[in-house]
Amino acid sequence: MSNNIIADNQPVLVQLEKGKTYQFCVCGYSHTQPFCDDSHLGTEFEPIYFTAEKTEQRWLCQCKQSGNQPYCDGSHKAYSEDDIGLEAPNKDDS
Repeated sequence: MSNNIIADNQPVLVQLEKGKTYQFCVCGYSHTQPFCDDSHLGTEFEPIYFTAEKTEQRWLCQCKQSGNQPYCDGSHKAYSEDDIGLEAPNKDDS
């Protein structure tokens, strides 16, 4: 596998706690989206670790194509429900 999996075609609103460190899933295989559950083991993917700067709700990416991961940047709008669970296209192909 060279590209990650599109976990969903819409972001998810999550409650973040100030000072808490999170592991954001990059591979798309995690069963605890949008967070990592180590499903990436054995692949070239690694989660993104981030610490919440304040307690707040934020939209996190689930298409795994955001240029601002872990946060949503609207990239999911390029994908339909049929794309969920499929390998994402190469950035050059989209």
